[in-house]
Amino acid sequence: MNTKGFLITIGISGALTIMIGGFGSHLLNGNISEAKLEMWDTALMFHMMHTLALLAITFMNRYLKRYYVQMVYYFFVIGIIFFSGSLYLNAILDLNGIDFSAYKFFTPIGAILLIVGWVFIIVAGVTYKHNKQHGVKHLETESTTPSKRHQGSHSHSDSDL
Repeated sequence: MNTKGFLITIGISGALTIMIGGFGSHLLNGNISEAKLEMWDTALMFHMMHTLALLAITFMNRYLKRYYVQMVYYFFVIGIIFFSGSLYLNAILDLNGIDFSAYKFFTPIGAILLIVGWVFIIVAGVTYKHNKQHGVKHLETESTTPSKRHQGSHSHSDSDL
């Protein structure tokens, strides 16, 4: 997946956290137990925290190996779905009296996936090598126009991811 796809997914996830948070705040408050509301809030916090982490890692893609960025992306997205999704379901199914016990194993699986995503960030940091250009100085003379100075500016394309 490229940067565009990452950003679209992250935007959807971020927007969902706002909608889910509003739903929980306005429709669930008083209709489910305090314990289930705390579960909902925990799911929401982890959902937003990992969505923001995804956004940050997406903008680090030009510095990190593509493989690590992709692995973090997939582990975080699937981890959010399993971890937060199972907690959301557990909280709202209480409204209908549905037994959620058969699906509770998704929560720890989601937590493990999120942890693995963080481990990939650690590995990316440990293996990171900065490609600094030593001894290169950019000297501008009076005859250099501003437009010529900016022609060599760096740009970033979606294919870098």
